[in-house]
Amino acid sequence: MITPAAFYAAIDGTWPAAATARVGTWTIRDGQGGGKRVSAATADGSGGDIAQAEDAMRAIGQPPLFMVRQGEDALDHLLDQNGYTIVDPTNGYIAPVDTLTDIPIPRVTAFAIWEPLAIMDDIWAKGGIGPARIATMHRARTKTAILARHKDKPAGTGFAAIHKGIAMVHAVEVLPHQRRQGVAGWIMRRAAFWAVENGATHIAVLTTAANGPANALYQGLGFEQVCGYHYRTAQETT
Repeated sequence: MITPAAFYAAIDGTWPAAATARVGTWTIRDGQGGGKRVSAATADGSGGDIAQAEDAMRAIGQPPLFMVRQGEDALDHLLDQNGYTIVDPTNGYIAPVDTLTDIPIPRVTAFAIWEPLAIMDDIWAKGGIGPARIATMHRARTKTAILARHKDKPAGTGFAAIHKGIAMVHAVEVLPHQRRQGVAGWIMRRAAFWAVENGATHIAVLTTAANGPANALYQGLGFEQVCGYHYRTAQETT
């Protein structure tokens, strides 16, 4: 059984910050523009001195941002009392890899490729996934990118990496005119076959709670929600 703690560790292991530092009871992440997931501070316990974490984030040029994980109610309350508001509630899904390897992938439908091709970078760019997030992918250890095709045309891409037996899929992006054709499902299935080939036992994915189509897709593929998190942010004053 995969615990929430193992799931959260897999997030860090498969989508790594440029650097991390322990400051008191906090883990401070230097995201270097790679998005909230690699820039948010997390707490050990109830969190402790919020000002200490704020100062550490500002010192590396990042506005204060906190990730609140499942069960961290005391931290959530503390941040709320200090004027921090909730952003992007996110669901964490997981499934045994064989849940997605039960049917073969049709020829020329999806490929595991590393390093990403230029067309894959272009698809990501169209979805707002730029060079800083691509740099985050390169920092992962055991990794691949997935290129999906539909009707002999590039259709979508994704990224997968493995941490301690969990293959986590990130940055799934399908071109607008290729959506609703099952492309994202084939990306996930190809990632699962790659995960098996590289010794993983489970496959995981993250999506915001507000993304109804993505939540429906992953549930339909047999994923189960194991945990979640949200961010807390505050308006910086000058």
